[in-house]
Amino acid sequence: MMAKIQKKQLFSAFLAAFTVVVFSSLVFVNPALATIKLEKIHFIVPGGAGGGWDGTARGTGEALVKSGLLGNASYENMSGGGGGKAIGYLIETAERQTNTLMVNSTPIVVRSLTKVFPQSFRDLTPIASIISDYGALVVAKNSEYKNWPQVVRAFLSDPKKVKIAGGSVRGDMDHLVAAMAFKAAGGDPKEVRYIPYEAGGKAMAGLLSGETQILSTGFGEALALANAGEVRIIAVTSNERLPEAPDVPTLKEMGYDVTFANWRGFFAPPGISAQKALDYSRMLKAMYDTPEWETVRKRNGWSNLFQPGVLFYEFLEEQEAIIGSLMRELGFLR
Repeated sequence: MMAKIQKKQLFSAFLAAFTVVVFSSLVFVNPALATIKLEKIHFIVPGGAGGGWDGTARGTGEALVKSGLLGNASYENMSGGGGGKAIGYLIETAERQTNTLMVNSTPIVVRSLTKVFPQSFRDLTPIASIISDYGALVVAKNSEYKNWPQVVRAFLSDPKKVKIAGGSVRGDMDHLVAAMAFKAAGGDPKEVRYIPYEAGGKAMAGLLSGETQILSTGFGEALALANAGEVRIIAVTSNERLPEAPDVPTLKEMGYDVTFANWRGFFAPPGISAQKALDYSRMLKAMYDTPEWETVRKRNGWSNLFQPGVLFYEFLEEQEAIIGSLMRELGFLR
Protein backbone atom coordinates (compact mmCIF):
# COMPACT_ATOMS: atom_id res chain seq x y z
CA MET A 1 0.00 0.00 0.00
CA MET A 2 2.84 2.35 0.93
CA ALA A 3 4.55 1.66 -2.41
CA LYS A 4 1.39 2.63 -4.28
CA ILE A 5 1.11 5.88 -2.30
CA GLN A 6 4.76 6.74 -2.96
CA LYS A 7 4.36 5.98 -6.68
CA LYS A 8 1.32 8.25 -6.87
CA GLN A 9 3.16 11.02 -5.00
CA LEU A 10 6.18 10.73 -7.30
CA PHE A 11 4.02 10.95 -10.41
CA SER A 12 2.09 13.89 -8.95
CA ALA A 13 5.42 15.64 -8.44
CA PHE A 14 6.39 14.87 -12.05
CA LEU A 15 3.09 16.27 -13.32
CA ALA A 16 3.57 19.42 -11.28
CA ALA A 17 7.08 19.87 -12.67
CA PHE A 18 5.89 19.17 -16.20
CA THR A 19 3.16 21.82 -15.81
CA VAL A 20 5.70 24.40 -14.60
CA VAL A 21 8.02 23.67 -17.52
CA VAL A 22 5.17 23.87 -20.03
CA PHE A 23 3.93 27.16 -18.55
CA SER A 24 7.43 28.62 -18.56
CA SER A 25 7.97 27.60 -22.18
CA LEU A 26 4.70 29.18 -23.24
CA VAL A 27 5.37 32.44 -21.42
CA PHE A 28 9.10 32.96 -21.84
CA VAL A 29 10.14 31.09 -24.98
CA ASN A 30 9.96 32.67 -28.40
CA PRO A 31 7.43 30.60 -30.45
CA ALA A 32 9.92 30.56 -33.31
CA LEU A 33 12.33 28.64 -31.07
CA ALA A 34 9.72 26.20 -29.72
CA THR A 35 10.57 23.46 -32.21
CA ILE A 36 13.22 21.10 -30.92
CA LYS A 37 15.18 18.67 -33.07
CA LEU A 38 16.21 15.45 -31.36
CA GLU A 39 19.05 13.28 -32.61
CA LYS A 40 17.65 9.82 -32.01
CA ILE A 41 14.55 7.93 -30.87
CA HIS A 42 14.25 4.18 -30.47
CA PHE A 43 10.60 3.17 -30.85
CA ILE A 44 9.41 0.07 -29.00
CA VAL A 45 6.34 -1.63 -30.52
CA PRO A 46 4.54 -3.98 -28.05
CA GLY A 47 3.26 -6.21 -30.88
CA GLY A 48 4.22 -7.77 -34.18
CA ALA A 49 4.75 -6.23 -37.58
CA GLY A 50 1.81 -5.05 -39.62
CA GLY A 51 -0.46 -3.96 -36.77
CA GLY A 52 -1.70 -0.54 -35.72
CA TRP A 53 1.06 -0.01 -33.15
CA ASP A 54 3.72 -0.91 -35.70
CA GLY A 55 2.22 1.36 -38.35
CA THR A 56 1.88 4.27 -35.92
CA ALA A 57 5.46 4.03 -34.67
CA ARG A 58 6.96 3.66 -38.14
CA GLY A 59 4.71 6.31 -39.67
CA THR A 60 5.58 8.79 -36.92
CA GLY A 61 9.29 8.03 -37.25
CA GLU A 62 9.06 8.44 -41.03
CA ALA A 63 7.43 11.86 -40.74
CA LEU A 64 9.82 13.07 -38.04
CA VAL A 65 12.98 12.04 -39.91
CA LYS A 66 11.84 13.21 -43.35
CA SER A 67 10.74 16.57 -41.94
CA GLY A 68 14.09 17.09 -40.21
CA LEU A 69 12.66 17.11 -36.68
CA LEU A 70 14.49 13.90 -35.79
CA GLY A 71 17.93 12.73 -36.83
CA ASN A 72 17.43 8.97 -36.68
CA ALA A 73 14.65 6.52 -35.81
CA SER A 74 14.98 2.82 -34.99
CA TYR A 75 12.27 0.27 -34.22
CA GLU A 76 11.94 -2.84 -32.10
CA ASN A 77 8.94 -5.18 -32.16
CA MET A 78 8.50 -6.82 -28.76
CA SER A 79 5.46 -9.08 -28.71
CA GLY A 80 4.26 -10.98 -25.68
CA GLY A 81 1.89 -10.82 -22.74
CA GLY A 82 -0.69 -8.74 -24.57
CA GLY A 83 1.81 -5.88 -24.63
CA GLY A 84 2.92 -6.51 -21.06
CA LYS A 85 6.36 -7.78 -22.07
CA ALA A 86 7.29 -4.42 -23.64
CA ILE A 87 5.84 -2.43 -20.75
CA GLY A 88 7.71 -4.53 -18.20
CA TYR A 89 10.93 -4.22 -20.20
CA LEU A 90 10.62 -0.42 -20.43
CA ILE A 91 10.08 -0.15 -16.68
CA GLU A 92 12.82 -2.60 -15.70
CA THR A 93 15.43 -1.02 -17.99
CA ALA A 94 14.30 2.58 -17.54
CA GLU A 95 17.74 3.89 -16.60
CA ARG A 96 19.19 2.66 -19.90
CA GLN A 97 16.33 3.88 -22.08
CA THR A 98 17.51 7.47 -22.52
CA ASN A 99 16.06 7.94 -26.02
CA THR A 100 13.18 5.47 -26.09
CA LEU A 101 9.47 5.87 -26.69
CA MET A 102 6.90 3.10 -26.65
CA VAL A 103 3.77 3.32 -28.75
CA ASN A 104 0.49 2.18 -27.22
CA SER A 105 -3.24 2.75 -27.43
CA THR A 106 -6.58 1.89 -25.82
CA PRO A 107 -5.41 -1.68 -25.00
CA ILE A 108 -3.05 -0.40 -22.30
CA VAL A 109 -6.20 0.66 -20.43
CA VAL A 110 -8.22 -2.44 -21.32
CA ARG A 111 -5.49 -4.96 -20.44
CA SER A 112 -4.72 -3.24 -17.17
CA LEU A 113 -8.40 -3.43 -16.20
CA THR A 114 -8.57 -7.12 -17.08
CA LYS A 115 -5.26 -7.88 -15.30
CA VAL A 116 -3.59 -9.22 -18.45
CA PHE A 117 -0.55 -7.45 -17.00
CA PRO A 118 -0.09 -5.82 -13.58
CA GLN A 119 1.12 -2.42 -14.81
CA SER A 120 -0.87 0.56 -16.04
CA PHE A 121 -0.17 3.85 -17.79
CA ARG A 122 0.62 5.25 -14.33
CA ASP A 123 3.83 3.20 -14.26
CA LEU A 124 5.13 4.99 -17.38
CA THR A 125 5.55 8.62 -18.44
CA PRO A 126 2.68 9.59 -20.78
CA ILE A 127 4.12 11.87 -23.50
CA ALA A 128 1.23 12.53 -25.87
CA SER A 129 -1.60 10.98 -27.80
CA ILE A 130 -1.19 11.74 -31.50
CA ILE A 131 -4.00 10.07 -33.48
CA SER A 132 -7.36 8.39 -33.29
CA ASP A 133 -8.25 5.48 -35.52
CA TYR A 134 -11.83 4.30 -35.92
CA GLY A 135 -12.81 0.66 -35.85
CA ALA A 136 -13.54 -1.14 -39.11
CA LEU A 137 -15.38 -4.37 -39.88
CA VAL A 138 -13.79 -6.04 -42.87
CA VAL A 139 -14.46 -9.01 -45.16
CA ALA A 140 -12.42 -10.64 -47.93
CA LYS A 141 -13.12 -9.40 -51.46
CA ASN A 142 -14.99 -12.60 -52.39
CA SER A 143 -16.90 -12.94 -49.10
CA GLU A 144 -20.50 -14.10 -49.10
CA TYR A 145 -21.26 -11.10 -46.89
CA LYS A 146 -21.92 -7.99 -48.95
CA ASN A 147 -22.88 -5.70 -46.06
CA TRP A 148 -23.05 -5.58 -42.27
CA PRO A 149 -26.82 -6.31 -41.98
CA GLN A 150 -26.16 -9.67 -43.66
CA VAL A 151 -23.55 -10.46 -41.00
CA VAL A 152 -26.00 -9.46 -38.28
CA ARG A 153 -28.72 -11.75 -39.65
CA ALA A 154 -26.24 -14.67 -39.75
CA PHE A 155 -25.12 -13.97 -36.18
CA LEU A 156 -28.65 -13.71 -34.82
CA SER A 157 -29.51 -16.98 -36.57
CA ASP A 158 -26.48 -18.89 -35.24
CA PRO A 159 -23.64 -17.01 -33.50
CA LYS A 160 -21.31 -20.02 -33.74
CA LYS A 161 -21.20 -19.78 -37.53
CA VAL A 162 -19.77 -16.25 -37.58
CA LYS A 163 -16.06 -16.10 -36.74
CA ILE A 164 -14.58 -12.67 -35.99
CA ALA A 165 -10.81 -12.16 -36.16
CA GLY A 166 -8.91 -9.47 -34.28
CA GLY A 167 -5.31 -8.54 -33.63
CA SER A 168 -5.63 -8.57 -29.85
CA VAL A 169 -6.62 -10.86 -27.00
CA ARG A 170 -10.19 -11.74 -25.98
CA GLY A 171 -11.92 -8.89 -24.19
CA ASP A 172 -9.62 -6.37 -25.84
CA MET A 173 -10.40 -3.56 -28.25
CA ASP A 174 -11.09 -5.51 -31.46
CA HIS A 175 -13.29 -7.90 -29.50
CA LEU A 176 -15.07 -5.00 -27.79
CA VAL A 177 -15.91 -3.31 -31.10
CA ALA A 178 -17.46 -6.50 -32.49
CA ALA A 179 -19.33 -7.14 -29.23
CA MET A 180 -20.72 -3.59 -29.21
CA ALA A 181 -21.83 -3.91 -32.83
CA PHE A 182 -23.71 -7.16 -32.25
CA LYS A 183 -25.18 -5.93 -28.95
CA ALA A 184 -26.56 -2.85 -30.76
CA ALA A 185 -28.21 -5.26 -33.23
CA GLY A 186 -29.98 -7.14 -30.43
CA GLY A 187 -27.46 -9.98 -30.08
CA ASP A 188 -25.71 -11.32 -27.00
CA PRO A 189 -22.15 -9.91 -26.92
CA LYS A 190 -21.00 -12.90 -24.86
CA GLU A 191 -21.78 -15.21 -27.78
CA VAL A 192 -19.39 -13.53 -30.21
CA ARG A 193 -17.00 -16.16 -31.60
CA TYR A 194 -13.82 -14.13 -31.45
CA ILE A 195 -10.52 -15.50 -32.82
CA PRO A 196 -7.51 -13.61 -31.38
CA TYR A 197 -4.29 -13.13 -33.35
CA GLU A 198 -0.98 -11.76 -32.13
CA ALA A 199 -1.21 -8.57 -34.21
CA GLY A 200 -3.29 -6.87 -36.87
CA GLY A 201 -1.14 -8.17 -39.72
CA LYS A 202 -1.66 -11.79 -38.67
CA ALA A 203 -5.38 -11.21 -38.17
CA MET A 204 -5.60 -9.80 -41.69
CA ALA A 205 -3.74 -12.88 -42.99
CA GLY A 206 -6.30 -15.06 -41.21
CA LEU A 207 -9.10 -13.26 -43.01
CA LEU A 208 -7.42 -13.50 -46.42
CA SER A 209 -6.70 -17.21 -45.95
CA GLY A 210 -10.31 -17.97 -45.06
CA GLU A 211 -9.61 -18.93 -41.44
CA THR A 212 -12.15 -16.33 -40.38
CA GLN A 213 -15.02 -14.54 -42.11
CA ILE A 214 -14.92 -11.09 -40.51
CA LEU A 215 -12.08 -8.93 -39.26
CA SER A 216 -12.47 -6.33 -36.52
CA THR A 217 -9.54 -3.92 -36.82
CA GLY A 218 -8.49 -0.30 -37.10
CA PHE A 219 -9.66 1.60 -40.16
CA GLY A 220 -6.08 2.63 -40.93
CA GLU A 221 -4.91 -0.99 -40.88
CA ALA A 222 -7.49 -2.01 -43.48
CA LEU A 223 -7.39 1.01 -45.76
CA ALA A 224 -4.44 0.09 -47.99
CA LEU A 225 -5.71 -3.42 -48.74
CA ALA A 226 -9.21 -2.07 -49.30
CA ASN A 227 -7.87 0.47 -51.80
CA ALA A 228 -5.98 -2.37 -53.51
CA GLY A 229 -9.20 -4.37 -53.81
CA GLU A 230 -8.02 -7.22 -51.57
CA VAL A 231 -10.64 -6.68 -48.86
CA ARG A 232 -13.89 -4.79 -48.41
CA ILE A 233 -14.64 -2.57 -45.43
CA ILE A 234 -18.36 -2.99 -44.73
CA ALA A 235 -18.72 -0.72 -41.69
CA VAL A 236 -16.82 1.83 -39.61
CA THR A 237 -17.38 3.09 -36.08
CA SER A 238 -17.15 6.83 -36.79
CA ASN A 239 -20.06 9.25 -36.40
CA GLU A 240 -19.93 10.16 -40.09
CA ARG A 241 -18.46 8.57 -43.20
CA LEU A 242 -14.73 9.01 -43.47
CA PRO A 243 -13.30 11.05 -46.37
CA GLU A 244 -10.75 8.34 -47.16
CA ALA A 245 -13.57 5.81 -47.74
CA PRO A 246 -16.74 7.74 -48.58
CA ASP A 247 -18.58 4.64 -49.82
CA VAL A 248 -18.27 2.79 -46.51
CA PRO A 249 -21.30 3.26 -44.22
CA THR A 250 -21.07 3.84 -40.50
CA LEU A 251 -22.73 1.48 -38.05
CA LYS A 252 -24.69 4.43 -36.76
CA GLU A 253 -26.22 5.34 -40.12
CA MET A 254 -27.27 1.69 -40.57
CA GLY A 255 -29.24 1.88 -37.34
CA TYR A 256 -26.70 0.43 -34.88
CA ASP A 257 -25.90 2.97 -32.18
CA VAL A 258 -22.16 2.38 -31.94
CA THR A 259 -19.31 4.87 -32.22
CA PHE A 260 -15.75 4.20 -31.14
CA ALA A 261 -12.30 5.67 -31.74
CA ASN A 262 -9.01 4.10 -30.67
CA TRP A 263 -6.37 6.63 -29.64
CA ARG A 264 -2.69 5.94 -30.14
CA GLY A 265 0.20 7.73 -28.52
CA PHE A 266 3.62 7.48 -26.94
CA PHE A 267 5.03 6.74 -23.50
CA ALA A 268 8.53 7.24 -22.14
CA PRO A 269 10.15 5.21 -19.35
CA PRO A 270 9.37 6.18 -15.77
CA GLY A 271 11.68 8.68 -14.15
CA ILE A 272 12.58 10.90 -17.12
CA SER A 273 12.83 14.62 -16.50
CA ALA A 274 9.95 17.00 -17.12
CA GLN A 275 12.15 18.85 -19.62
CA LYS A 276 12.82 15.67 -21.62
CA ALA A 277 9.10 14.89 -21.66
CA LEU A 278 8.41 18.42 -22.89
CA ASP A 279 11.03 18.07 -25.64
CA TYR A 280 9.30 14.93 -26.89
CA SER A 281 5.84 16.51 -26.86
CA ARG A 282 7.10 19.70 -28.58
CA MET A 283 8.64 17.64 -31.34
CA LEU A 284 5.43 15.66 -31.88
CA LYS A 285 3.38 18.86 -31.89
CA ALA A 286 5.69 20.44 -34.49
CA MET A 287 5.29 17.32 -36.64
CA TYR A 288 1.62 18.15 -37.21
CA ASP A 289 2.54 21.21 -39.28
CA THR A 290 4.73 19.29 -41.73
CA PRO A 291 3.65 17.98 -45.15
CA GLU A 292 5.47 14.74 -44.32
CA TRP A 293 3.05 14.07 -41.46
CA GLU A 294 0.02 14.91 -43.59
CA THR A 295 1.20 12.36 -46.16
CA VAL A 296 1.47 9.66 -43.47
CA ARG A 297 -1.82 10.63 -41.81
CA LYS A 298 -3.81 10.66 -45.03
CA ARG A 299 -2.29 7.39 -46.23
CA ASN A 300 -3.49 5.68 -43.07
CA GLY A 301 -6.83 7.42 -42.68
CA TRP A 302 -5.94 8.68 -39.19
CA SER A 303 -7.45 11.67 -37.38
CA ASN A 304 -5.16 14.01 -35.43
CA LEU A 305 -5.56 13.83 -31.65
CA PHE A 306 -2.77 15.72 -29.90
CA GLN A 307 -2.95 15.68 -26.09
CA PRO A 308 0.40 16.25 -24.36
CA GLY A 309 1.59 15.40 -20.88
CA VAL A 310 -0.92 16.27 -18.18
CA LEU A 311 -3.81 16.45 -20.64
CA PHE A 312 -2.92 12.98 -21.91
CA TYR A 313 -2.77 11.62 -18.35
CA GLU A 314 -6.18 13.08 -17.51
CA PHE A 315 -7.59 11.67 -20.76
CA LEU A 316 -6.28 8.21 -19.81
CA GLU A 317 -8.00 8.41 -16.44
CA GLU A 318 -11.27 9.29 -18.19
CA GLN A 319 -10.78 6.41 -20.65
CA GLU A 320 -10.21 4.02 -17.76
CA ALA A 321 -13.54 4.97 -16.18
CA ILE A 322 -15.53 4.91 -19.45
CA ILE A 323 -14.05 1.67 -20.79
CA GLY A 324 -14.32 -0.04 -17.41
CA SER A 325 -18.03 0.77 -17.30
CA LEU A 326 -18.51 -0.47 -20.87
CA MET A 327 -16.64 -3.72 -20.20
CA ARG A 328 -18.77 -4.41 -17.14
CA GLU A 329 -21.90 -3.76 -19.18
CA LEU A 330 -20.73 -6.20 -21.87
CA GLY A 331 -19.80 -8.84 -19.30
CA PHE A 332 -16.00 -8.65 -19.70
CA LEU A 333 -15.46 -7.31 -16.16
CA ARG A 334 -17.22 -8.09 -12.92
